[in-house]
Amino acid sequence: MSAKLSQQELLCELKTRVPLTMIKAGDGPFKGEDWQKYLPTEDLNKKFENLKRCAVVSSAGSLKNATLGAEIDDHDAVMRFNAAPTDGYSIDVGKKTSIRIINSQLVHDEKHNFLTDPLYQTGVLIVWDPAPYKQDLQHWYSNPDYSFFERYMEYRKKHPEQLFYITNPVMQWNLWDIIQENSLEKVQRNPPSSGMQGIALMMSLCGEVNVYEFLPSKRQSDICYYYQQFNDRACTMGAYHPLMYEKNLVKRMNQGTDHDIFHYGRVTLPGFRNIHCLAKARQT
Repeated sequence: MSAKLSQQELLCELKTRVPLTMIKAGDGPFKGEDWQKYLPTEDLNKKFENLKRCAVVSSAGSLKNATLGAEIDDHDAVMRFNAAPTDGYSIDVGKKTSIRIINSQLVHDEKHNFLTDPLYQTGVLIVWDPAPYKQDLQHWYSNPDYSFFERYMEYRKKHPEQLFYITNPVMQWNLWDIIQENSLEKVQRNPPSSGMQGIALMMSLCGEVNVYEFLPSKRQSDICYYYQQFNDRACTMGAYHPLMYEKNLVKRMNQGTDHDIFHYGRVTLPGFRNIHCLAKARQT
């Protein structure tokens, strides 16, 4: 365990060890006609070639009254999470949605109306499921945390034109390893948050990534989400996900200023293509 890596070394670890890894037809148990038909054949990197500036917009309550909408929409691509809406909140969070990361619970649980809510029908969808630590694909496929594969296929039948990816769990656990290695304490073995996974993903696709309210600004509150009146300190501090450790890591990688964080909740990170590593980072 070490918290001693320089910013550059830390960025190189991330670039080398957390490449963009989506499930493709033919991977492990993802075989057969249905998977062949429904899993995207187009590489995510190809879909989003040459993006310069990207925004990752958290769902944090501190985005309320942030009036960051125009700034966020000025990016080449914008990532949002789970059920975070733009309608009615665009002054604060913008209107544009290029990628939406969703967890498997949202896909699985009928109360979220995943199959019918138009919210999910904009941009590229990416779903992830909390897989057991470093188990093979077959083990995870047989025992997903939330059984979402059938509903994934159902959604693809309804919306064949919309790209919808499934993340390979190897990505979340390679990211977790880096969080653990760079924390002085033992981190609970739960997967990184959607937010942290989204940050790593956007760093793969973009030249520069601005992350909003992942590190809280002066507007920090115990309201969980900007679109709900639900208070819980765990939303900021983390309960299930290793959120405090993630935030420490992102703070160490930030190339913006403390002023940007305090006033705008904005962290600026370089994309992987702009991180130049002299020696190869440690491989897992």
